[in-house]
Formats: sequence, C-alpha cells, structure tokens
Amino acid sequence: MKAAAFDYARPDTIAAACALLAADPDAKVMAGGQSLGPMLNLRLAQPSRLVDITRIRDLARIEESDDAVVLGAVVTHAAIEDGRIADPSRGFLPRVARGIAYRAVRTRGTVGGSLAHADPAADWLSTLTALGAEILISGPHGARRHLPVGDFVRGAMSTALEPGEIVDGVRIPRLSAAARCGFHKICRKTGEFAEGMGVAVHDPERGVCRIVAGAGGGRPAVIEASRGAGSRLLARLVDAEAVREALIEAGVAGDEYRMRVHVAAVRRAVAEVVSP
Repeated sequence: MKAAAFDYARPDTIAAACALLAADPDAKVMAGGQSLGPMLNLRLAQPSRLVDITRIRDLARIEESDDAVVLGAVVTHAAIEDGRIADPSRGFLPRVARGIAYRAVRTRGTVGGSLAHADPAADWLSTLTALGAEILISGPHGARRHLPVGDFVRGAMSTALEPGEIVDGVRIPRLSAAARCGFHKICRKTGEFAEGMGVAVHDPERGVCRIVAGAGGGRPAVIEASRGAGSRLLARLVDAEAVREALIEAGVAGDEYRMRVHVAAVRRAVAEVVSP
C-alpha cells in the first residue's frame, strides 16, 4: 500500500512547527520517520499534513551543564552510538544505542521521535526512565514545560503532549564516577522489538537506585529504592522470586511466559550492576 495524500511542511523554527500543529489537529510531526513511515504506507496513520522538524537547528542542539546534558529531539540514535554527542552516562547510552534495531534505522531514527511515539518496547523509553531524564516540551506562543519521562508516558503510544506541542529535547542527569548500569532486552532475533527489557541504574553518590521493566505493553514499570537503600534493593533483586514480587507490585502483569521474560530481563540487568 501507499500513503494517503497529505500536505507537507518543513518549518525552520520550533515556533513555526508548533503553530502549524496547533492550526491543524490532524497534522503529524515527522522526525526520523522510522515508525511513522511504515504507518503511513499501511494507512494506519492518515494525517492531513506532515510537519517535518528535521531542519530545525534548535532541535539538534547539545547543551552541557555541570549536572546534566540536554539532547535536542532530532539527535539520532547513531550520533549517540558513535559518541558524536556529549555523554552524561559514562558510556551507557552508546551501549544501549548500539542495540536499537539496525544501523540504517539508527542513522535516521531520533531520540525525540522514539519518546514521542511511546512504543512500550522502545529502548529509550525504559533507559531514560531509569536514568531519571526529563522531557522538554515546546508549545504554541512560546510555551515551555518539562516532565519526567515516567510522567510523560501515559500508556502504550500515549503521551502527555497537548495539541500544538512537540518534544523539544531530553535532559539527562550526569552519572557520577561511582555509578553502575545494567541493560538487558530479550528478543527473538537481533533487531526485533523486545519482549522484555530490564534497566538498572545505581548511583550511590547521588543516592539513586532505579530499576525499570519495559516492553510490558504499557508505560515502563519502576522499582525505586529510597536514598541510601540501593544496595539492599539490588541484593534482594538477585533472587527471581523477589523480582517477580517487585514487578507485580510495580504493576507488571501477564501470563506465566510473559512474567518469566520480564523477571529474566530485570535479573540480568541487576546482575550487571552487582557483579564484581
């Protein structure tokens, strides 16, 4: 099949993009197009207009501060993989980026597009939730706001974006030298969407210990330790039954096969963090 007819606009400012979206509720944003393109061709999406944001310079920005790095929404997975951007994660983000789909997809796909699409199996959704990242949002008339990734995502393919708003970027806290991270996803073959995903981040210097289970069909499930209790939580989650209980308490549901997949993914992510 081929896409239904649509108008096309390529604004050069965030304000112009937001104005176009606010004026046309049936318009869709296009960044990398790696999810939207197939949906258009299958006519699962039939927008009246595509608003192409790839040429907006402000959305390709990299901003560094002492405690965080901001990545503009159109920064690609490949740019992160190749180390062409400032890395607040001490190598963790490039590692995750290398496992996203295939190189051709990573060359075009963007971090902002992935978050705005809110596919439960997307790597950045769970990873950036675990890192405590914030979504930066721009709207009509210069309005700006920010939300934690966990609050931005409301469910499968559902976000807190309002009419006329776009994802502007993502603010990622810097990890300390003492931080350790683990990531594991379970796929039937390389490049496919994950059936289960586990992400673990322990940064004792900042008092952060957060474990996330993704690819569960909805928003990522978060298990978080109180300040100073991270090591105890990780020690407990080495045990499979403890992981299962924690996932159920965090809202993860499914049949026995699905639960086993989620438990395995989270245990393997935790094992990376606690290993010598």
